[in-house]
Amino acid sequence: MQYKENLQQLCPATFAFGVIGGKWNLPILSILSQQPVVRYNELKRQLDGITGTMLTACLKELIDYGIVHREQYPEIPLRVEYSLTHSGRALVPLIASIVDWGAAHIDSLTPDEPGESKKISL
Repeated sequence: MQYKENLQQLCPATFAFGVIGGKWNLPILSILSQQPVVRYNELKRQLDGITGTMLTACLKELIDYGIVHREQYPEIPLRVEYSLTHSGRALVPLIASIVDWGAAHIDSLTPDEPGESKKISL
């Protein structure tokens, strides 16, 4: 039995983290946030270790969510550019805040030994 999420029933935070939480989604969004438009091969070069298939799948997912815009030009060779949509640009300061939180807490929350976990005090 395959589990399918009902997006209307998720809490907004769970939905948001589901959108940006993929392994490559944050690095892709980071690159797109630094330039107005980025071509496919430029993205692939900047994402060390990603396969073409995975990059295409991640971009398609972000496009389907309305976070990334894909512009294809009728040229030979084919030229495709990616950019953030209005919704994607709205995510940039939120992601920056998450990065700032991570930087401030990484040392205190990283386990000393592999397999050991630390609890977050709220």
